Amino acid sequence: MNTVPDVLAAARERISAEARPNRFLDVLERGRVPGERLRQLAGELYHLVGSDRRSFALLATRFPSAPAGELYRAMAEGEAEALSLLLDFTTALGLREGELRAYESQPAAQAYPRHLARSARSGGCGEVALALLANAAESGETYTRVADALASRYGFEERALGHFRFFAETPQPLLDRAAATLEHGLAGGDDPGAALRCALTVHSLEADFWNCLARDLDPG
Repeated sequence: MNTVPDVLAAARERISAEARPNRFLDVLERGRVPGERLRQLAGELYHLVGSDRRSFALLATRFPSAPAGELYRAMAEGEAEALSLLLDFTTALGLREGELRAYESQPAAQAYPRHLARSARSGGCGEVALALLANAAESGETYTRVADALASRYGFEERALGHFRFFAETPQPLLDRAAATLEHGLAGGDDPGAALRCALTVHSLEADFWNCLARDLDPG
């Protein structure tokens, strides 16, 4: 298991086998998430995206040469754009940026960005690339459904949903760079098992992020 198709197939197979229901999304689509929980979502996303931006910037510093440097710089720039778009959502919720900075995040919700930060500090150059490739489709579907539910069930205008639409589809050029980065890392001696563990952990902790936001909510 030392080629991109082999590692990616193994990651996707494990992710499919270990998939869990998204309880927050289920409640959201029923229109039963209260405003306070939506404000909590905004606070958690603000801290998550800010952390991911720093993690990708660190990866670009550790692995500056192409293709990894190009990939991680683009991802850091994407997180900066997503953070800006998130402010349209928070404004619609009546939140100021100072309130977002002061928000006390839940440990379970921030376990994913903490893991990503650890991978950025000490992982191989292709680990996060595999996590992107293996999880992009499911993550994109989740963000699409969140945006659609916020529009149809809660009356948010499209202007406020740019953050979620941004993550709904990963551009193919970015996925191509991720595949090239993974291939480069494997050729350079990256441990495919470590890359696989990173992708699976990212998937599990992303699920934890959403499900912890559903805690104590009545699904109806």
